[in-house]
Amino acid sequence: MSETRRKLTTIFSADVQDYTRLMRADEEGTLATLKRHRDAMGRLIEAHEGRVVNTWGDGLIAEFPSVVEALRTAIDVQNELAGCNAKCLPDEQMLFRIGINLGDVIAEGDDLYGDGVNVAARLQASAPAGGIVISNTVYDQVRNKVAVGFDFLGPLEVKNIDGGVPSYAVRIGAVDIRPAIASETFGRRTEGAASNAAQPRPEPKQIGVIAAIRSGSLPVLSIVAAGLVALNLLAWNGTFWAVWPLLGLAILAGLAWLRTNPWVDRGIGMLVLSGLVLLTINLLTWRGVFWAIWPLLAFAVVGGIRWVTRQRRSLGS
Repeated sequence: MSETRRKLTTIFSADVQDYTRLMRADEEGTLATLKRHRDAMGRLIEAHEGRVVNTWGDGLIAEFPSVVEALRTAIDVQNELAGCNAKCLPDEQMLFRIGINLGDVIAEGDDLYGDGVNVAARLQASAPAGGIVISNTVYDQVRNKVAVGFDFLGPLEVKNIDGGVPSYAVRIGAVDIRPAIASETFGRRTEGAASNAAQPRPEPKQIGVIAAIRSGSLPVLSIVAAGLVALNLLAWNGTFWAVWPLLGLAILAGLAWLRTNPWVDRGIGMLVLSGLVLLTINLLTWRGVFWAIWPLLAFAVVGGIRWVTRQRRSLGS
């Protein structure tokens, strides 16, 4: 029987986003791509003095003696695989999600067990396609040692750990940080729905103000809004017509906020935004009837059902 011992180590967990869809579309091609990507990942893990602990299906677990080297490996992996995916059609791209945790684990032979491993797996499940999410224990060790940015995601709910695990998304290149429909943060579903998450698709490149407006850049939206108000006032004819394009700019800003805050459930966020838009239109066109109350009530019911469903899945995971 193998000796069982405890140790502190860095756990690196990775899996493929939307793997079920890829297999359904092309089993042999998907398996061949998975093997190439895993070989590349294994080579980079070994180069950074890590060790592959286990592989299953589309997943991989590795460990590192160094927290910094684990994060550097994850960054190198995502950058290298991004280059491979650039040669593929959007629907054929294989995008990995990576989670990293520094924690105490149980080692038995070459295998690792315990909450330290489970946390890494849940971090990975909450990562966006092509992205990296790390625990606060990793962040404390790497924040001043690796030249990347970090976005605080709030506490990630993990079974058997009260209060959750504070987590951070790692900013690398132009990764779309829209939430994968996966593990728990605010208003999010569990990893059981991860295989149905949509793959991010590259958008046509744009330049100048149009690109900034469409991307929801708050400074540019503010400048455009101020310009519209100034134009309305300078050409004043008794009508404040700028309110409608201002409402459109506010919608763009709201959509951009939802896109860049992965701890907010996209469905609940869209319901809230839609409700605010309807309420604003009702007030701007007020004729003595508060008609917006009925769609707002429907949005509240749908949002409540979604929230309760998420909570039940969280407790059952």
